[in-house]
Amino acid sequence: MATATTESNVLQAQPRIPGNKNAARRVRAGGKIPAVLYGAGKDSLPVVLDPRHVSRILNSQSGHNSIFDLALDGGERTKAMIVDWQYEPIKGSLMHIDLKRIAMDQKLRVAVPIVLKGEAAGVKQQGGILEQVLREVEVECLPGDIPASIEADVSELIFGKVLRVADLTHTDKVKYLTDETQTVAHITIVKEEVVAAPEAVADAAAGPSEPEVIKKGKQDAEEGAEGEKAEKKEKK
Repeated sequence: MATATTESNVLQAQPRIPGNKNAARRVRAGGKIPAVLYGAGKDSLPVVLDPRHVSRILNSQSGHNSIFDLALDGGERTKAMIVDWQYEPIKGSLMHIDLKRIAMDQKLRVAVPIVLKGEAAGVKQQGGILEQVLREVEVECLPGDIPASIEADVSELIFGKVLRVADLTHTDKVKYLTDETQTVAHITIVKEEVVAAPEAVADAAAGPSEPEVIKKGKQDAEEGAEGEKAEKKEKK
């Protein structure tokens, strides 16, 4: 279990006047991100952040679970973490951030990524494929004890054996909230794709042929019509 370290840097924030979407667009046009700070029993506070500093936190080892110092110009200074963020779908730039004030003596519920370590025996010796079913678990712990990730050794994983949440590393500081019986990883077989023969593909593309009975019926009808015409001519 890799422990997350508290970010040593300080995230600077400037207060902003809450407004509509046009006001938020103006903030982004100026190269900043609109954000909201809330939690700890205090009123929510609209702020402005530097997207470069936010991206540095999100891309750090502990990612969005990082605890950092938020310093508001001319105002409060508090421990905080990023709890939600939005990206612009086309350009991929940050659009909005939600920050939460953090009390270091109060437990939090966070999602922690699972990192698989080692080469599974089922892959190396049996020719299977390692499939990771669960990629993160929800845990509860103090902010200073939030793991950056939870490592799981899969070297002994073979066919018929399943790695579950109960098999992950457990400590007294971190409580798992995810169901302990959930599958984290297992070994699967390589599925072969069945390819249809060229003749079968050609027959399917041509579609069903018209039944012979129908053809014969059409022919008899045509012959009957011809006979009636000939008989009428003879009577005349």
